[in-house]
Formats: sequence, C-alpha cells, structure tokens
Amino acid sequence: MPNPDRNNGRMHQSSSKILRMTDDERPFTRDFKDLFSTLITSLPLTPHRVRFSRVEETFLSEEAITNLGSLKFSQSNRIPDPKNPSRWVVTTTTTTFSMAKEMARSVCQRFVDARLIESAENKSITTFNTKGGVWQLTPKGLSILSRFCSRNGINARHIEPLLKRNHMHMVALERDSLTDKIHQDRATVEIIFRRFMGSDGPNLKSSVSLSDSDSISDYATGLIGVKMAKERRVLDKIVPYTFTGKAASDWLLDCTTTIDRRETYEMAELFVKWGLIQPVIEDRAYTRQHPMSTYFQPTKHAVYTVTERGQRVCGWIARPPSVESEDSRDVKEKGRMTRDSNVGRLNVILQDAALRLLFREFLRQSLCEENLGFYLDVTEFISAYRQLDESGRLSKPDVVRETLAGAYGLYNSFLASGAPSELNIDHSLRNRLDSRMIRTNPDDEAMRESLDEVIELFELAQAAVFKLMASDSVPKFLRDPKNATVFRDHEIDLISGTNRTLSPAPEGLVSRSNTRS
Repeated sequence: MPNPDRNNGRMHQSSSKILRMTDDERPFTRDFKDLFSTLITSLPLTPHRVRFSRVEETFLSEEAITNLGSLKFSQSNRIPDPKNPSRWVVTTTTTTFSMAKEMARSVCQRFVDARLIESAENKSITTFNTKGGVWQLTPKGLSILSRFCSRNGINARHIEPLLKRNHMHMVALERDSLTDKIHQDRATVEIIFRRFMGSDGPNLKSSVSLSDSDSISDYATGLIGVKMAKERRVLDKIVPYTFTGKAASDWLLDCTTTIDRRETYEMAELFVKWGLIQPVIEDRAYTRQHPMSTYFQPTKHAVYTVTERGQRVCGWIARPPSVESEDSRDVKEKGRMTRDSNVGRLNVILQDAALRLLFREFLRQSLCEENLGFYLDVTEFISAYRQLDESGRLSKPDVVRETLAGAYGLYNSFLASGAPSELNIDHSLRNRLDSRMIRTNPDDEAMRESLDEVIELFELAQAAVFKLMASDSVPKFLRDPKNATVFRDHEIDLISGTNRTLSPAPEGLVSRSNTRS
C-alpha cells in the first residue's frame, strides 16, 4: 500500500512479482517479457570487444546472472494535488524480481531460446554460457523492450540509442489469461498466416540462401514473410512457393510473441491441418524419431508449399465467386449480434479473438494502441477483483493490498497526468482519479473502501475509452481496405455490425500483476 510522505508530497509503493508457470512448465508470456525487459534496463549495455571488433550495447553473461538476483523497475508520475494545485504529488510504484543463481542461468537460457538475445561472438551459439559470453538484443528482444519502456514510462539514457533502432512489427498473439495458451480458432490462425506469408507478397530467395542462412535478423522488421523459393524441383515436378519447416518455425518465433519453439510447431501444424500449406518433401529421419508427429516437421530437410487455398487466404489469387468462406466451418455459432451502431461493431470486435488481433495491429499503426491495452487490462483487473470478492478473500488485508498494488500499476501506466500511455479521458474524471489515488489510509477497513472506489472509477474510465474507440477508431478500422478480405471471410456485415462467426469472449480474466506490499 502506498505510504505518503506529507512533507514532500511523495507516495511510494513496493511490490514483488512472481514468475508464473503454465501447466507445461513454461513461464507466462507477459511475466516473462516483463522480467526480460526489467533485466535489460538494469544492465549497463556497454561496448565489448569480440575477437577483433568492438560491438556496441552488449552485456556479459555474469552481469545478467548477477542482476537477475535482485531486479527492480519503477513507475513514477508527478501530478498536481487536486485539492491544492500549488502542491505536487509524486506517485511511484516499484516492482521487484528475485531468484537464485541457477534459476537465473536457466531463465537466461530461455531468453536465448525465445530469440530475445543472441551471442555477439557467434550467431550459431545457442547455449547461454555462464562466464565470458557477450550478448546482444535481437530485433524481437528490442521490440519487447521498447514496448515495455513505453508502457511503464522508463527513460533510461543508456538504452535510448537502442530504442531508436526498433523497427520490428511483431504479431501480438491473443492468449487465454488463465492458461496463457494462444487462441487457435481458425479465423485467428488465418490472420497470423497472412502475416506469415508477408504483408507485401512472397519473400522469395534462392534455394541456396534458404538452406545456408540462419540469422536471427533475417526478419528484422517482421513485415516480410517466411523465406521461400519461387520454384523448386521435386522429382519430376516444379513446385512453386516452397520453404523449409525450419524456416517456418523461425519466422513464427522471430516475428510473433511466442517464447517457446513448441508453440511455433503447434501453429505450423494448424497451417497444414487447415489446408493453408502442404508438405512436398518429408524428413524421414524426423519421422522415425517422432512417429506421433503427423502434420508438421520443423527441420531444414522438410519442405512445404503454399496451397491454392493458402494463396486465396493471403490474397495472392482472387477468390472464385462460387467459393464460400471456409473460415467458420469448425466454429460453433454462439449467437448473432445485430446493432446498427459502432458500439455494436466494437462489441463484435472485442468478443472475437481474430478481430481483436487485427484491431490491435490497426491501433498500433494509428498510434492509439493504449486504448485497447487499457480496456483489456482493466477487464482482467476487475474480473480478478470480483472473483476475490465472491470467494471472500478480500476480507484479508494482504489480498486487498495486493489488489491495490495492481490498481496503482494501471493508474501510473494509463491514467495519471503525464502517464507514459496517458489516455484521453474527461478532465473531471481524471481529477477524481487523481484525488482517489493520492489518498491513502493504513486502516484495513478504509483500504477496502478505497479499493471499491477505485474499481468504480476504473469502470467509468473504461466506459469512456470504449466510447472513444467506438466513435473514432472503429469507423476508420472498418474502412481500411487492407482488412476488406478479412471482413468478408469473417462474414461481417459492416452495415449492421453482425458477426455470424462470433467467437466466445475470453473468460476468467485475471490481472497480470502479482504483487505484495
């Protein structure tokens, strides 16, 4: 809980963050990315000599392991006191991570496996050595760091040169908040597939470059598609648009928010299962070692091609008038929403994983992604609050403090005056939020009352952001010609705001901030 110093107008809140693990022993993606970004902001990132050259903005293995032993990052906002404009109040939230040395080494290895960092000495090194290794960020790691710093208002001078070089446009995959599993409905997979094939058409390479290149920087922007050969001779046939299983897995790991190779295999398997790509050369050695793998082989010896349906989905060839949309064949119809307003259309978008993904990318390009980010984060936070309330756990002061810690994190990111992702909300509502958030009382009963008031104000802010997205962003989103194919395939009536393939909304949303005061 914040402890205000009334003499200097400072309020500080400290919390500890737990690295949550999934059922298959993989860190939750958001926690993992936060840990990675917190580590990078704590490192000096200085030049190091590698062989006969000097590599800028690098760090040593020992530095990473030492810093992971005790990590901190802070969010601060300086706002005027609504009751006394001549007085300023600084609210600061500090989050702390800590772990043992062996766990730190294991986490660093996961950073390598997730393609967030790479060896500055030899690109082929994939083992995180504990001594003497020199490491640098990949384009993916830089993109994750950039978004973290923007979200939390971190302006560390030593990483500014790095952030200016960020040109990566990663695909932010939708995940279940309870299990962290990627949404794998057909429509979402096909939107990912369009990016996999390339925003500007096929990424054609010679067959030599396909087999020889293994650079993490092959997809530095995330906008070009998987490396493929225009033609490849297979026995007595010439097969167009081919690529290896390894190239497919590499693209999915480098250009999306996946942090585990197994997730890339699952996604590529769906590409095969739903007729977007098909195998043309089998890796028999892989088949012998993995007899249960029936759809996808992630090796450089397995070769795939884009099917005719895959080319239609990504817009390379026109869809015949007689061909109906195949996107919803295995999706149960959950009901119809007919609304003749943008409010109805926004409800359709928010309840459909595929459309949320597309809408998020549109908002990012329009420089207002913070609106959707806040809306979804507050939905998770309020859902967690209600679950705690229904279970009776909010009768415990520690749980109330922990929940308030999450509220202050959201406030400092989105709602405080001058927040790094400050939202465009009504001035009077912002004043009410500021007044509530700078008041505190250590009494247990007063803390619970404060939390209830915060929830009410967050709901008002969420409603204001929803209204803004519906009135401003949705019409522009629906008019964007780049999305026309998706809307048609998704069977959306832009006039009525009806989606006949409506996917269920995410359930059981839980706050990502695991904190203790």
